[in-house]
Amino acid sequence: MKLKETLIIAIILSIISIGAWELYWRSQGFYPTLNDNEALWAAQRSRVEKASNKKTLLMGSSRVLFDIQLNEWEAETGIRPIQLASVGSSPLPIFHDVVNNTKFNGTIVVGVTPGLFFSTTFPKAQPWEWPQSKVDYYQKRTYAQISNHMLSLPLQKTFAFLSDDQGVDGIKLKELLGKINIGNRVLDPMPPFHEFGEIAEDRNNVMKQITVTDTAYANSVVKVWQFLMKTAAAGPPPDKAATMAFFLNDLKTFKARGGQVILVRCPSSGGVRIGESMGVPRAYFWDDLVKKAQVRSYHFEDYDQIKDLKCPEESHLSAKDAKYFTIELIRIMKADGALTNLKTN
Repeated sequence: MKLKETLIIAIILSIISIGAWELYWRSQGFYPTLNDNEALWAAQRSRVEKASNKKTLLMGSSRVLFDIQLNEWEAETGIRPIQLASVGSSPLPIFHDVVNNTKFNGTIVVGVTPGLFFSTTFPKAQPWEWPQSKVDYYQKRTYAQISNHMLSLPLQKTFAFLSDDQGVDGIKLKELLGKINIGNRVLDPMPPFHEFGEIAEDRNNVMKQITVTDTAYANSVVKVWQFLMKTAAAGPPPDKAATMAFFLNDLKTFKARGGQVILVRCPSSGGVRIGESMGVPRAYFWDDLVKKAQVRSYHFEDYDQIKDLKCPEESHLSAKDAKYFTIELIRIMKADGALTNLKTN
């Protein structure tokens, strides 16, 4: 057989194999999604370098990612914010990066999820290491990595089998192999975790509708939060002193160059809200932070229009409620004079 014929056959078989694999996962309910990886985050971080003082940056953990919607923010203010929030993370490493490695002096909205914000400054702890790895990736990324990310986006938007979902929903080969119980393999003690968000190229993120409509699906996520809260309760207590000092030092630097910080406590409900009230009580953590930071601060419990919002999995808002929350939060801020540097509609 000639080389040309062999090559043609190989190409045809590859196309058939990839097509069959893609169709199989589509038949299982999967569809193309973007990977919220370091490269996607770095693409947004790069925009900060040329951002004017009219721009707004969003930082925090996954609640900021889910609960503050970029389309609604832009519609209400005329400014589309830059989304730099990171799941399961303290906002402190990212805030520190922007304050110390850029000249940005606009508005930064910092989401305060108490269990993460006040957790630690220890570099190897997950809430710190995860966001710091994004910062490090951005600072060290090469042109080849930037090009690879740009080339990967069309593929991620086309093929379901490239989905970067983790845990029980993961369909990459590494994830699939990790689910096989062989011999005495020690399995992850954490309950099976369903991915429940969908992210866009500019990192606007919404909750998957199945989390709202399927109680069993939502409850599987609740079990993960319960597991994590129990694990946290058995570990070291929140390091309020170190985290507060670290943040306030950077805040002082940012204020000195004309920047504005707004603190936001996004909604939680059910058992998560009860657990937070017990483990990181508002008076000792949030209220003390607000007192010492001396910046405009908004806690969802203080406003009738948003205080009773229910989170389908107790920690993040549905797409519909996130849009509502974003609009109401901006209107509250405008009434308070917090967004005077932005366009008012």
